[in-house]
This record gives sequence, C-alpha cells and structure tokens, in this order.
Amino acid sequence: MTRPRLRPIAAALTAGVVILLGHSARGSGDWKATLAREPRGNFPDLRPVRATYSFGWSGITAATAEIYFHRNGATFVLEGHGGTVGLARVLWHYDVDYRSVVDAQTLRPIEAQQIETVRGRRKETHLRFSEDGVSRTRVEGSPPKTSTKDFKLEPLNDLQSVLLYLRSQPLHDGSSYRVAVYPADAAYVATVTVTGRDHIRVHAGSYNAIKLDLRLQRIGKNNELQPHRKFRRATIWISDDDNRLLLRIDGQIFIGTVTAELQSARFK
Repeated sequence: MTRPRLRPIAAALTAGVVILLGHSARGSGDWKATLAREPRGNFPDLRPVRATYSFGWSGITAATAEIYFHRNGATFVLEGHGGTVGLARVLWHYDVDYRSVVDAQTLRPIEAQQIETVRGRRKETHLRFSEDGVSRTRVEGSPPKTSTKDFKLEPLNDLQSVLLYLRSQPLHDGSSYRVAVYPADAAYVATVTVTGRDHIRVHAGSYNAIKLDLRLQRIGKNNELQPHRKFRRATIWISDDDNRLLLRIDGQIFIGTVTAELQSARFK
C-alpha cells in the first residue's frame, strides 16, 4: 500500500455518497436539457438523525465519519466530521469537516463549507449557491492564499441537496434521475437509476433496501462531458422505509472497490 493509493479514501470521505454518480455522454450541447428539473417529491422529510459510517478499502477499515442532520428554522443542516484511522492514518493523515445548508422547502442548496487537513496542510472551501450556479472561495497554503471561481449552471446541487432531492422522489423500479452536482471544486453530471429492491445487512442492522446504480462524468472547461479517469461505477443501497437512510456504497475505482457502510443511526 502506498500513500497515493490512499487518496481515493480521502475522496470517499469528502464526497461520501454522491460523488459516486454519472451517465454516458450525449454530445457537447444537449446534455443540459436532460437534467432533472422536476420539483422535490412528496416523500416525507428526513427526521433529525446522528449517524456514523465506516469507509473501507481492500478489506481494511480506512476511515470513519460522524454525520448530524437536523432542521434549523427554514433550512436543513448537515454537519459531518471524518478522518482516516489505523494503518491508513499512518500512511495518509487526513481529516475533513463539512457543513451544508439547504432550503427546507425547495431542497435547493444555499451554502456549504468544507475544511480538509492533509498531513497538517489545511484547505478551506466555501460554496455559495444562487439560482444560476455557485461561487467558490478557497483558502489554502502557508501563508494562506485565497482563490475564487464561479460556475454557472442551473439546476446545480451540493452533496446534501442532491441526497435530499433523490430521496424525496418516488424511486420506482427502473426510474432514472439525471442531476448536476458541485461537491467542492468541480461539477459533475450524474444519472441515478433504481435497479430494484433488495435486502441488505450492514453493521447497523438488517434492512429492506432500494438498490441504485450510479455513474459519473465531469463537466469540462468548455462545458463538455468528460469520462472520469478514476471512477468506474457504484452501487448504493438506501433503506426502503420512511427514513430512506444511506446504508451502503460500493464504489468501483481504478484501484478496486471502496465501500462506505452505516454503523449506527440515532433519531432525535
């Protein structure tokens, strides 16, 4: 195991869930018209919950994360902290704090902040979403240097809003949803397809589950869709109940399979 090979685990922490999304290219211009523009679905909102996840690679637990989802007035807030553990931490010392704020009525993103520390080097990313895209501010280095970047696309999601939007939908077998996501520094187009129902056992318990197929492409500088060089595909299971909790992710990347699994969930 080498240090560069542990970078996908850091990515799995920061992207958690959704960075694992996508579809095949349809040309340079018409893909924007294929993005889902339907409003949020009628599925009940997620209740406030504290959850823990483990992230694995090549049979080892490489990282853990704690998530707290709750409502604050007219917004939903997702707060999380994660980091590498055990041997992975010896080889790749990584921590991340994440906070996202989403409009509770529309499920559209408002802002997100991500603070990463990699071997003592701090990188802070702040996203501010508007009706026509996102403005990104990043502070990193020593002495700290600030950079900014704007990306125009509508509709555009952050990590929390895309999860909430998808779980709000009917999710009938065979249905498909194409969405655009801006996790931190780049935009992706994703297609999420419901492949059926399943029964799955994770550390937190046994669940009836909805099984999803997810693929990912990056939006290039000229707004063209590009294949992801390191990500291949992913399978995601969410609980088939009133909670629709994320249970497990199996992501196929260039070095093998990276997994995320629910360890515990406590509703408030």
